[in-house]
Amino acid sequence: MLPAANRLTRSQDFGLVVRRGRRAGRPRLVVHALVPGLPAAGVEAEPTRTAQPTLDPSKVGFVVSKAVGNSVVRHRVSRKLRHVVRDRLGDLPAGTSLVVRALAPAAEASSAELGHDFDAALRRLLR
Repeated sequence: MLPAANRLTRSQDFGLVVRRGRRAGRPRLVVHALVPGLPAAGVEAEPTRTAQPTLDPSKVGFVVSKAVGNSVVRHRVSRKLRHVVRDRLGDLPAGTSLVVRALAPAAEASSAELGHDFDAALRRLLR
């Protein structure tokens, strides 16, 4: 289980991260990230503005649609993703907001495969 301070819960927060954040896709999932200090998607970095450091905790939300499977499969995928992300929360820059969207192949994926995809997507987003 993720601590309450690390959960994205409001629909507006999900929408903000998906619309303004950067995106990296992998075969089993897509990660949307809004990272303080990194330019948003489609926005050029402004060299005169410096990013303000934040002490806010990183927040994560999950989207597992019916395309993944029935409710049992969706909940299993959600639990695996929560476990994968929980172990990596400390590696995220403070104030980062993530939305992890599971794709249909995630239904047959192991936790290790989901972890590998998540790590690869995160590396791509944070460079």
